[in-house]
Amino acid sequence: MNKAPEIHQRLDELETHITHQDSIIDDLNEMSLQQWAEIKKLTEKIEFLQNKIQVAEDAMDGDDSPEPPPPHY
Repeated sequence: MNKAPEIHQRLDELETHITHQDSIIDDLNEMSLQQWAEIKKLTEKIEFLQNKIQVAEDAMDGDDSPEPPPPHY
């Protein structure tokens, strides 16, 4: 009853499985880093647009003069 070949085969399968898992983990890590970079870029764009909207709203609020009547009056 020599179980050495069976054990060796199981170890080989486990090593293959672990290698595959390591590869998937590396891929997921890379994907995660790319997503965080994209999130950062989108957050910066949102902040820029919020500031732009605020400037436009402030400019509109600063003009308190009454609107002239439409030309047909």
